[in-house]
Amino acid sequence: MSTLDQLIAKDEIRELALLYSRGVDRKDGKLLRTLYTADATDTHGDTFDGPANEYVDFLESCFPYMRYSGHHICNHLISVNGKEAEGEIYALAWHLIPDGSDGWLEDFMCVRYIDQYRKEEDRWRFAKRVVTYDLRSRKPADPLNGDPLSLEPSYTMLTSQLFARL
Repeated sequence: MSTLDQLIAKDEIRELALLYSRGVDRKDGKLLRTLYTADATDTHGDTFDGPANEYVDFLESCFPYMRYSGHHICNHLISVNGKEAEGEIYALAWHLIPDGSDGWLEDFMCVRYIDQYRKEEDRWRFAKRVVTYDLRSRKPADPLNGDPLSLEPSYTMLTSQLFARL
């Protein structure tokens, strides 16, 4: 694999990770389903461990209760070997979730995604994801005003297929 091919693969894998963040934060289960191989698994600490398609089902069941979700990728180190690759992502994840008593919790995490990627049908996809929590903090929070997705300008202002809601 040439150096240029490796750079292209790394950029495509970085975009894959960004699309995952967008899929969760914009509550787009259809997008998320396009990001995994058919046999992929996803392990999210103590919240989920199993097939990736079931993980997306799990997320879709959570979406109505997630007042806000923001995933922010910091570092992404990738090693490519032909049509397979592996990587480690450092990220910050911030969620506003119900506290079970008509209030809200700020759920903040410093996470690392330990990923295995595979190129299938000319696209890089997640073959295996394992999330580790380096730091987690939950505390009471004030809710946001309005519905963040109802005012989402990325669907109306950004017109390329990359930003389309699936």
